[in-house]
Amino acid sequence: MLHATERVFPSDKTSATQGQIRWDTAKSLWLFTMIAGAIAALSLTPSWGGFTVFLVTTGITICAGHSVGMHRLLIHRSFKTPIWIEHILVWLGTLVGMAGPFGMIRAHDMRDWHQRQTECPPHPSHGAGFWRDAWWQMHCRYDLDHPPRFEIEPQIANDRFYRWVERHWMAQQLFVAIPLFLVGGIGWVLWGVCLRVAISLIGHWMVGHFAHRIGHQGWHIAGLPVQGYNLPGLGLITFGENWHSNHHAFPHSAKLGVEDGQLDPGYWFIKFLERLGLAHAILGPSDRPEREGLTRTEHSEQTRQCDTETAFCSF
Repeated sequence: MLHATERVFPSDKTSATQGQIRWDTAKSLWLFTMIAGAIAALSLTPSWGGFTVFLVTTGITICAGHSVGMHRLLIHRSFKTPIWIEHILVWLGTLVGMAGPFGMIRAHDMRDWHQRQTECPPHPSHGAGFWRDAWWQMHCRYDLDHPPRFEIEPQIANDRFYRWVERHWMAQQLFVAIPLFLVGGIGWVLWGVCLRVAISLIGHWMVGHFAHRIGHQGWHIAGLPVQGYNLPGLGLITFGENWHSNHHAFPHSAKLGVEDGQLDPGYWFIKFLERLGLAHAILGPSDRPEREGLTRTEHSEQTRQCDTETAFCSF
């Protein structure tokens, strides 16, 4: 029997393993376009100004947008904030260039649903080798023959702002591109849009790939085929999203770096909003019941070594 999650409801016909991996034309061409612009930025318009624009826009959209707005707030509801702040944070997350708010919820929750079943196919588990998984995740989609019913809660699904952003999520880049062009010309557009989106998409895939295959496993969830792994040393550049073993253990928690020394800039930003009176009801690891089967790993420094070409893994 398949397990249901908060937004995913399987029927008697639903199978989590029977489906096809298909090339997603729009998704693939979008990334190829961004990569082409990124190459142009580096080769044709190199500048310290462009590099600064890239760093600033990437930091804002990944931290405040993707990690805090999309992931911890919109998807997991791990803290509360006024709706106008929520809209800004989620909009910044859309600028990362992966999908609109509904698309991000669907992609996250369907992957989570797959990983909570007793058997998980290689696409949602990141079970393929390095290059195949890169192609699958960034250029393809996994279509089930009999998919489960997917429902987004009405307060999100009926939000007029989210509906507008979802319809025009690619076009949101214009709100960054036009000011950059007016100030710094086409070079700043290539650095602040194309290079930023290309690096963000590739980086997001790489963190997801390795965080399900290799690293420090602080926690284990019995009975599940897919476990999360922490990637030490990447806290600052991923804004805390590298602590994926912690996130599997405490998906409700706004704090991903739950142990001493685990840097979590996304959580720092949430606490900053709290000090400004713009965030409250911030959930921590102990604020919800533990997941069934959750245990601390016997060897906290345990790592899993993987051959990225054959996907053969052993402890």
